[in-house]
Amino acid sequence: MRLFDFKDKIVVVTGGSRGIGRAIALAFGEAGAKVVVAARKIDLLKEVVNDIKAKGGDGFYVKCDLGRDEDIYNLVEQTLNKYNGLDILVNNAGISPFVKKSEEVTKEMWEEVIQVNLLAPFLLCREAAKIMMKQNWGRIINIASVGGIIALPRQIAYCATKGALIQMTKVLAIEWAAKYNITVNAIAPGYITTELTAGMRASEKISKNLLQRNPAGRFGEADEVVSAALYFASESASFTTGAVLVVDGGMLAS
Repeated sequence: MRLFDFKDKIVVVTGGSRGIGRAIALAFGEAGAKVVVAARKIDLLKEVVNDIKAKGGDGFYVKCDLGRDEDIYNLVEQTLNKYNGLDILVNNAGISPFVKKSEEVTKEMWEEVIQVNLLAPFLLCREAAKIMMKQNWGRIINIASVGGIIALPRQIAYCATKGALIQMTKVLAIEWAAKYNITVNAIAPGYITTELTAGMRASEKISKNLLQRNPAGRFGEADEVVSAALYFASESASFTTGAVLVVDGGMLAS
C-alpha cells in the first residue's frame, strides 16, 4: 500500500535530472503521477524518464534552461500539450556557482543567480497558478535552503535568493489559499550529497567544519528530502500552506 498516492496527478519538477530533483521526480512517478521532468541536459533527462517508466510510471521530459524566460513558458506549454493540465509544481532547480567574498561579486554574477533561483520560480508559480486557479486545486513546493534562513559566508547571492524564495512562498500562500485552494510551501534542505555540494565535500577542511556543526554528523541524502515534498503535495497537507520544512540533520537547531 502506498503511503502517498498521486494517481493521474500531473507534476512538473525543475532541475529534475539529478540530485534532489531526480529523487523527487522518481518518487512521484512511483506514486502514480504523470511526471514532467525539466532540466538542461537531455541525456540525463532521458535517463530519469526511462527510470520512471521502468517502474511503471508515466514520464515526459522538457529541455529547459531557467536562465531563458522563453524556456520557462515553453515548459508550461509543453506540459499542457502532453497532459492537458498541471496539478503540482516543484521548483527545485537552483544554482550556487560563485563562492566569493561579497565585494568580489559582480552585477552579472548577481543577476545570473537571481534569474535561476528567484525569477524563474516566480514565473513558474505564476503560470502554474493560472492553470490551478481554473481547477480550484493546486500544490506548489519551492526548494529553498538553510541558506535562506542563516548566513553562509561567500554565498551572498545564493542566500539572498533562497531567503527571498521563502518570503515569496509565504506571500503566494496567503494570496491563493482560500480563494483558489492552492497551497504553497517550501523545503529548506541542509547540506545534501548532490553536485551542488560536491566541492565542499571534496575539501577535507570544509567538510569537517560543516559536519562539526551538524548534530547528525553527516551530509543528508537526496532521498531524505523526498518525503517532505510528497507530504506537501498530498491531501494530508491540505491545511498546511506558507510553511517552511527544514531538512538539515539538526543544523539549525544547534
